Amino acid sequence: MTETRTGGAPIVFGDDVNTDVIIPGRYLVSIDPAELGTHAFEPLGPQVQEHLRRSDVVVAGRNFGCGSAREQAASCLTGAGIKAVVAVSFSRVFFRNAINTGLIAVECPDAVAAIGEDSTVWVDPDAGVVEVDGKRFHFAPYPRGIKDILAAGGLIPYLMRRNA
Repeated sequence: MTETRTGGAPIVFGDDVNTDVIIPGRYLVSIDPAELGTHAFEPLGPQVQEHLRRSDVVVAGRNFGCGSAREQAASCLTGAGIKAVVAVSFSRVFFRNAINTGLIAVECPDAVAAIGEDSTVWVDPDAGVVEVDGKRFHFAPYPRGIKDILAAGGLIPYLMRRNA
C-alpha cells in the first residue's frame, strides 16, 4: 500500500482567510503554481511568506478560502510547497478547487484546536486522520472518487489517465 500520510511543520491562520489574501488578484494572469507560490499570502508581509516556505501544512479556522472562485488560490499553495490544508471549515468552492489541483484539504476542528505554531502535523486522507504531536484526530475519509483525483495529482491528470 502506498504511503498517503503527508505533512510536517504548519503555518497557522485564523478564520475567514479569503482568496485575495491567499493570492492577490494582480497575479491571476498566471496559472503556473510555482510562480503563483512566490506570491502566496503576500498581503500579510515577508515574515508570513518566509514562514510559509518552511511549512508543509496550512492550518486555519472557519471559512478558509472564502471570496472569489479563483482556482489559483489552491494551486498557489501547492506551488509554495504546501502538502495539505487542515481547517475548521472551507469555502465550498475553495475545497473543490483544492481537490481539483491535487491539494489535500480536510475539515477537522478538533485537530485545528490542538495545533500550535510549534506542532508537527501529519494528514492521512486515506485513513481519515490528522495527527498533531502524536495525538490522532479523525475526520470522514474522502470517497473513492476524491482519493483517485488526489492520487493522480488533480482532476486534469486524473481525466487524462482515464481517457488515455
